[in-house]
Amino acid sequence: MKNFVVGIGEVLWDMLPEGKKLGGAPANFAYHVSQFGLDSSVVSSVGRDALGNEIMDILRSKNLDRHVSEVDYPTGTVQVTLDSAGVPCYEIKEGVAWDNIPYTPALKDLASKTTAVCFGSLAQRSSISRATVKSFLDDMPSGNDVLKIFDINLRQNFYDKDTVCESLRRCNVLKINDEELVIVSRMFGWPGIDLEDKCWILLAKYGLKMLILTCGVNGSYVFTPGNVSFVETPKVDVVDTVGAGDSFTGAFVASILKGKSVCDAHRTAVEVSAYVCTQNGAMPELPESLLK
Repeated sequence: MKNFVVGIGEVLWDMLPEGKKLGGAPANFAYHVSQFGLDSSVVSSVGRDALGNEIMDILRSKNLDRHVSEVDYPTGTVQVTLDSAGVPCYEIKEGVAWDNIPYTPALKDLASKTTAVCFGSLAQRSSISRATVKSFLDDMPSGNDVLKIFDINLRQNFYDKDTVCESLRRCNVLKINDEELVIVSRMFGWPGIDLEDKCWILLAKYGLKMLILTCGVNGSYVFTPGNVSFVETPKVDVVDTVGAGDSFTGAFVASILKGKSVCDAHRTAVEVSAYVCTQNGAMPELPESLLK
């Protein structure tokens, strides 16, 4: 099967201190996958408004395939403020276009030929988009090489235990950071267990192929049954960390699909996300040296 990769969920404007930048984890993921030469697509919705038109223009300019519906809701925006270390804080608007992604015949067809999809919890805050995400996952091929990546992406109060558990049951790869792992472990009532043991428990409980744990400046891990890869976080001059995690996921998945080992894919992902931290916004163009 030809590798076709999809990011499904929110596409929006990150309203940064220096101006607005196109964002949303699924769009960021799909864009970074495409930079590695793989066919990728973003699935979302925008409003019938100027902000939506501008998003479509940018996706076209980046030659990113898209299944983005126009709906009668405003295009999503997120107010982003950065602390002294460049770490973002988000104020996510509700009742927006990406809360209302319809499941169309074209999406059903796309799902049938998708070899890897990345989805999160945020777009599942609404019943319409949640149903679309579930239908897409259910209509994907069932082959052993198919990847269903749950990049949990907990934001504000837009998640609950039922959605997290259902998504864990439907995925075979979990991407989570150390702060999110603490929140999930509280959900499940796992006090007093260290981070690595929690990862092993999740890997076994949900029969995952891989669990990716990122710990900011303290490095990152990729757990697979019986093995763990650890890579230190490079020291770089951080401009902002917006989209760095999405670039990590995109680079890791693209590298795995291109035949790299887990350890090599992990190293590539770390290098790519470190570079993105040195740039403004979530979708910088990557240098050729990182795409090998």
